[in-house]
Amino acid sequence: MKSRSVPFFQAPRPLFGVRVLVGRARHQARALSSELRKLGATVLEIPFIEIRRPRSFKPLDSALMNLDGYDWLILTSANGVEAMWERLAKLRLPKTALKHLNIAAIGPATKKAIEERGSKVDVVPKEYVAESVVRSLRRRVKEKRVLLVRAKVARDVIPHELRKAGADVDVVEAYETIVPTSSRPRLRSVLGNARRAPHVITFTSSSTVRNFVACLGLRNAKLDGIRLASIGPVTSSTLRELGLRVDIEAKEFTIPGLVRAIVRATPDT
Repeated sequence: MKSRSVPFFQAPRPLFGVRVLVGRARHQARALSSELRKLGATVLEIPFIEIRRPRSFKPLDSALMNLDGYDWLILTSANGVEAMWERLAKLRLPKTALKHLNIAAIGPATKKAIEERGSKVDVVPKEYVAESVVRSLRRRVKEKRVLLVRAKVARDVIPHELRKAGADVDVVEAYETIVPTSSRPRLRSVLGNARRAPHVITFTSSSTVRNFVACLGLRNAKLDGIRLASIGPVTSSTLRELGLRVDIEAKEFTIPGLVRAIVRATPDT
């Protein structure tokens, strides 16, 4: 990381003088950005992903109209929760339509989004990745019908492994992620300016990694002098797959965990 001078009165703010690039979708950046700013960081927000409606809601709507045929509902992101509840409202389905379901959320942010909408979450895995969801549910879904609501492009670990465990799994898309067109020139401009270039770039999902690479139109980028911070092992795997380093990885796969990892990786001054 680049050197920085920190006045003695700023010492309690461990990220003072550190520029951090946050690439979350615009409507989700605040949680990460605010925590970084509290610790003294200068935050640059350039979204690597944009959330868009799927081309058709027919598969999701069909599943929601037939919820009484499912035993389990799995949601893998707050974006999926938001999209699903919007469709429930559009279809004028009552809250009681979900009452009989066991609900699994991939992590605390997804759990919170579900509970804010009045539904109870039965399972949150110990680690907030697909593999941990599978471990938590494998023995509970045999001969059960499972509805998995997720993004258009996502890993197939959950449906594949739960089907192997004897579950009947339906997968429906609630949204898709695209590369924001306006982010391309902004990102290239920032990275090309030594005075504005970040010391740390955060990646909170595999989609943010892929879209970052797409924004720059490069592969095997060196990004010398910039640390790449990953929210967890799946995101780290995607970084390496695309030829990028993993300099920082969160031990707890959450936004607070990512912030703590960045602080731990910041040299004392």
